[in-house]
Amino acid sequence: MYDAIIVGARCAGSSTAMHLARRGYKVLLTDRATFPSDTISTHMVWSPGLAYLKRWGLLDAVANSNCPAIREIAFDMGEFVLQGRTPPVDGMDIHYCVRRTVLDKILVDAAARAGAEVREGFTVEELILDEGHVTGVRGRSRNHTSSEESARVVIGADGQHSLVARSVNATEYNPRPAYSCLYYSYWSGVRADTAEYHIGRGCGAGAFPTNDDLTCVIVAHGISQFPNFKTDVERNYEASLSIDARFAEKVRCGRREERITGTADIAGFFRRPFGSGWALVGDAGYHKDPVTAQGITDAFRDAEALADALDDVFADRRPYDQALGAYERRRNEAVMPMYELTCQFAQLDPPPDVLALMSVLRDNRIERERFFGAFTGSVPVPEFFSPENLARIMGNAESCNSPRP
Repeated sequence: MYDAIIVGARCAGSSTAMHLARRGYKVLLTDRATFPSDTISTHMVWSPGLAYLKRWGLLDAVANSNCPAIREIAFDMGEFVLQGRTPPVDGMDIHYCVRRTVLDKILVDAAARAGAEVREGFTVEELILDEGHVTGVRGRSRNHTSSEESARVVIGADGQHSLVARSVNATEYNPRPAYSCLYYSYWSGVRADTAEYHIGRGCGAGAFPTNDDLTCVIVAHGISQFPNFKTDVERNYEASLSIDARFAEKVRCGRREERITGTADIAGFFRRPFGSGWALVGDAGYHKDPVTAQGITDAFRDAEALADALDDVFADRRPYDQALGAYERRRNEAVMPMYELTCQFAQLDPPPDVLALMSVLRDNRIERERFFGAFTGSVPVPEFFSPENLARIMGNAESCNSPRP
């Protein structure tokens, strides 16, 4: 019998497995995929996420994966460009747009080194329940061999359409609709050294340097455009590059090396992340639009928090409901402000007050960096966007622009 069976071995699942295994628990980590393998993702690991990897001893593996460090972020709003760095987090002031073929393999291997049993190519088909209490899983390997495994807790790290969440009817709350659709591919010969965003009215595009001298080029449109976009993805993706003439020219000087990948399946929600014999982590428990690229950092934070909670339970320091209830509260308190900010940015149509703020930040380096910090997670969203702070920023800008007597 395992202490924990984890369904899903990507960012959230492998990180949770690693933490539990490092504490001496018997862990089975499963995934229907084998690694390395790809999945839809924005790839960005902002500095707060890198701070986790540094603390876990995994940052060097990312830094040595032929993925360039990103030191600045640029928002091209059409009429002006806002560009700058972010405040450091635990000494980290860089970011990586690391491909999931690379990052997920690093994390799976770390879980295995920690002592977790990793079962790749294993599809969990159903949970085993005993009078409503989850006691294990049934699944099959790629050679169609079926098996049952039991555990003290089964953890769903299997994404927004989580089998675990569906099987236990996990309660959803704070839902948001899908605001946009996004498509991306990888290009060679495209010079990119920043996290570059171009934001228009109801559309957007971006370029982010990633592994092996490639650049991830993303386009996005409001969700109302999705039915038309998917009728001819190639043509509409290429046309979307023209959101900015210079951006289009830069990208078209390169060559697209891989197929176009995309989705409109990006509605937001929270789920109650625990119940009798089960827990959820990562996108299985909480999901939002990828425009702020917070998903990987969120997965790291929640994996650590869930492992802490389960350690308390397994060591008899706290009852299960108390420890896992604290895990849910800790998650929600950490992410709710960013959730709301993400929903605003996901609409790809910044309101006039936000545009005015971004415009004045061009001449205020300290607050410009704090703005980018709020976007990436190194500065608390409520702290930067408090009415008092915004009034101070705008007031200082007006004072500087007022004519002297």
